[in-house]
Amino acid sequence: MSDINDMPGHLARRFQQIAVAVFLTEVEEAGYDLTPVQYAALVAIRANPAIDQATLAGLIAYDRTTITGVVDRLVQKGLVIRQSSSHDRRVRQLQITDEGKQTLRGITPAVEAAQRTMLRGLTAKEADELMRLLRKAIAAGNELSRAPLRGAATSEPSADRPAK
Repeated sequence: MSDINDMPGHLARRFQQIAVAVFLTEVEEAGYDLTPVQYAALVAIRANPAIDQATLAGLIAYDRTTITGVVDRLVQKGLVIRQSSSHDRRVRQLQITDEGKQTLRGITPAVEAAQRTMLRGLTAKEADELMRLLRKAIAAGNELSRAPLRGAATSEPSADRPAK
């Protein structure tokens, strides 16, 4: 493997660059200002009302020390609010706002278009196979990550889950 184009790490990095560029282009053209991580956080907060930041970081496989900045930006944009927990005042629970829910409804077509664009050049069968293999590789390497995916069973990737 002397050619970097035969190295999975290099190809994964290149695909990530493309994925982020495509996501940002589609979302900006639709009139929204969200990064892929902000989008993932907003989706997770909507699905898990009153989630705390540490749990959120695990659900989206994001570093616990930098999730605060992501949440700060969502709060500044009026998409999320922080509330003190009734059980532990040290814990700040996150709730999606009505504006956050509206943003997710509005941004969905752009996000879906971005996903299709990322897989262009592949047949439907090839896209399904790529997704299956990505899930399998990610599941096998999850614990090697600096920010492993954690949380509810429905949030964990499954190597055997059929592609959509």
